[in-house]
Amino acid sequence: MSTRELWPQQVMLHARSGALALGWADLGEQLLSGPRLRAACRCAGCEQGRRHGQPPQPDAAVRLERIDPVGEFGLQLHFSDGHERGLFPWAYLRELALETGNGIERTFVDK
Repeated sequence: MSTRELWPQQVMLHARSGALALGWADLGEQLLSGPRLRAACRCAGCEQGRRHGQPPQPDAAVRLERIDPVGEFGLQLHFSDGHERGLFPWAYLRELALETGNGIERTFVDK
């Protein structure tokens, strides 16, 4: 699979739900909720918390408020709880999308 194939064809922030919709050539549209994305953040602070047994535990009401492209790399996500340090590469967003199955998101907290 080429790097280009790892990029979504469509990226949309759903303002009402605060979810990220990604349209993939081979996966179709996948929705990732604000809480799921916030829990999956891999910024230095969130990773340090995980190493110390304190992974991010976002409130179920946290929403994605803004998305900013980071070149061809991926997205910077801005959440309603003020968190905005995590960069989400396309390959990582694809991995999260694959976890959602047939567009139905599983629980946002990794077990």
